[in-house]
Amino acid sequence: MMRLFQQTGWVFWWLALLVLVLDQVTKQWVHHSMALYDSIQLLPFFNLTYVRNPGAAFSFLSDAGGWQRWFFTVVAVVIIAVLSVWLKRLSPKATKLSIGLCLIIGGAIGNLIDRLWHGYVIDFFHLYYQNWHYPAFNIADSAIVIGAALLIWDSFSNQEQGHDDAKPR
Repeated sequence: MMRLFQQTGWVFWWLALLVLVLDQVTKQWVHHSMALYDSIQLLPFFNLTYVRNPGAAFSFLSDAGGWQRWFFTVVAVVIIAVLSVWLKRLSPKATKLSIGLCLIIGGAIGNLIDRLWHGYVIDFFHLYYQNWHYPAFNIADSAIVIGAALLIWDSFSNQEQGHDDAKPR
């Protein structure tokens, strides 16, 4: 078992666990210390605002009647499984790709826990400028976006540099 963690991309699983813990701790803090729709201004363009999202990104399918909870649960489980297998096949030298995959996995697990436990995802980061408001998001969402950006960056940098660190073993 230790060999699996030392000789594959799974050496970075600690990052997925860190994202998961930070995500769940912050969501529980918001859930227990703020009322729904409460908002705390931190900066002139940034609030902590407690909202619940029963849908996906940007509240996609949030008013679909409940079936979306199980649909997004299945999608998350499949994504976590596929990315975990991909991570297992990577060399630990594929750092950028492995870190990206772990960020996505940690974020997906964090939002999956919310969806299973509450039936919705707890969001609270709220960016805005005057009358423009970006949809609220959380640490899991942030990790997923950063992870996806790392995957895209890795795909371009590997092509340009011509190295095969990211190829499966």
